[in-house]
Amino acid sequence: MHLNESRAWNRFYAPGTPIDIEPVTGSLVDLLDERCAQWADRDAISFFGQTLTYRELGDRVARVAQGLADLGVGAGDRVALIMPNAPQHVVAFYAVLRLGAVVVEHNPLYTSGELETQFRDHGATVVVAWSNVVETVQALPAELGIATIISVDVTRAMPFATRAALRLPIQKARESRAKLWAKTTGTVPFAQLERSRPLPAVHPRPVRDDVACLQYTSGTTGTPKGAMISHGNLWANARQGAAWMPDFTRGEGSIYGLLPMFHSFGVLLSVIYSVETGSRAVLFPTFDPELVSQAAKRFPPTFVPAVPPMFDRLARVARDGKLDLSGVVYAISGAMTLTPAVVQRWEALAGSMLNEGYGLTETSPVALANPFSDARRIGAIGIPFPSTDIRVVDPENPTQQVELGEVGELLIAGPQVFQGYWNRPEESAAAMVDERWLRTGDLVVQDEDGFVTVVDRKKELIITGGFNVSPSEVERVVNSVPGVAESAVVGVPRGGGAEVVTAAVILEPGAEFDEEAAREAAREQLAEFKRPSTYLVWEELPKSLIGKVLRRKVRDALLADRHAVRALPEDE
Repeated sequence: MHLNESRAWNRFYAPGTPIDIEPVTGSLVDLLDERCAQWADRDAISFFGQTLTYRELGDRVARVAQGLADLGVGAGDRVALIMPNAPQHVVAFYAVLRLGAVVVEHNPLYTSGELETQFRDHGATVVVAWSNVVETVQALPAELGIATIISVDVTRAMPFATRAALRLPIQKARESRAKLWAKTTGTVPFAQLERSRPLPAVHPRPVRDDVACLQYTSGTTGTPKGAMISHGNLWANARQGAAWMPDFTRGEGSIYGLLPMFHSFGVLLSVIYSVETGSRAVLFPTFDPELVSQAAKRFPPTFVPAVPPMFDRLARVARDGKLDLSGVVYAISGAMTLTPAVVQRWEALAGSMLNEGYGLTETSPVALANPFSDARRIGAIGIPFPSTDIRVVDPENPTQQVELGEVGELLIAGPQVFQGYWNRPEESAAAMVDERWLRTGDLVVQDEDGFVTVVDRKKELIITGGFNVSPSEVERVVNSVPGVAESAVVGVPRGGGAEVVTAAVILEPGAEFDEEAAREAAREQLAEFKRPSTYLVWEELPKSLIGKVLRRKVRDALLADRHAVRALPEDE
């Protein structure tokens, strides 16, 4: 029997981790209701020290759900959420789901142009938006048919003293309030929805296989598309995570919500896993080690999910005596390569292992991880989660498995695998093999014990700050600059496993490159993490016989001449 058919890797699981999870039969609405009844008086959320119990969370969800219903939201409707991490984000998420509607998460740093592409695809007409980005939403074309914008003042979820400390001098405060009023004119305040009567318990509920979220991803082609993630996918992945960390006591502990909720990793850990385990989600609107240090004085972290640069920063703060990490039971890293240097810094100060996990938006998102046992292997992405199967296959013939130790494309099957891409049946079919196995597009090697190591990325996406950047999207902006004939955008590795977005530019005959114009175009059309940090003028780009630019060769050339790019140094 083949290793991947026998799941022989399970012998490396941490004690108490099962081979399979209990199958999910309900929806995320059922999950929330169960926890609100089970742990009614325990903290569900903390935000700048202000807490919300599970009973209070359930009540607010019911009220906001009724408020959304009064605005016409019903089962199957898409509702766009554009917010930082805040209690209102969690409430809105579950309120949308309670109606059987679909959450569509968006990065609040996106420009109107970036949002427009996604809105044209998903067609949401109701938007719940942070007050700071309402103007961006209002700038979207009228033809998109956005009927209602619900504005969220996240400071309302802060303690009074914190809100008072944020106030400006009286005159500036008045000006600030006037500007906020002007921005949010014509919107519905989120606080108004919170004052609605609770939605009746008899209101129809979603079921396991209903779509809960559309998470936009560049997938393997670089073309953004909405991955349909069901209630069952997300709850199953939360159960898998709970099984992976058996020493995490249910109904206790604090999960630090450092990852943005618009990211699939953040949605799972801060919004769903925390409820599955009855934990307190300590939310942060942005990653700031000072805020983390302050929060840890009252609610020390028990579980920290993050990306390598965050772990590195927190370890350095802890080294300086400003943060106590000794109570951390588990820490798991994702989205980019975890280096041994970061692991060593963290584990020298924390009361936990720091292990790498692996997944995709299409796997809700986690599928493999290093076990929390002595068997873990730094540098590998680990072994499959419970109830998860994998294959390593010939990329050109995905039905043919390769031998152990040979490079092949990773395929994944399990209850966390998504339902397909929104309105893209052909791409949905192309992403699967035999209607069960998801093609990841990543080239890996699996050893005789079942541990998997990524050796290359077939999909050419750039990973920076834990987010995916589509080269083709950035190239369209660079190519719009006067004098630019064509370009190739690639990621060049820097310390901590991240990549620097770098553009190699070919000019039209006789033209000179206007770097400031290129940077201005990027500022106007791209979120900050997508903007090239370095522009290089080349005489020609490597191309295939049919004229396709070979980004891999561009990247290899830059790696061969590291002085050509302003990349950060490798880890110490």
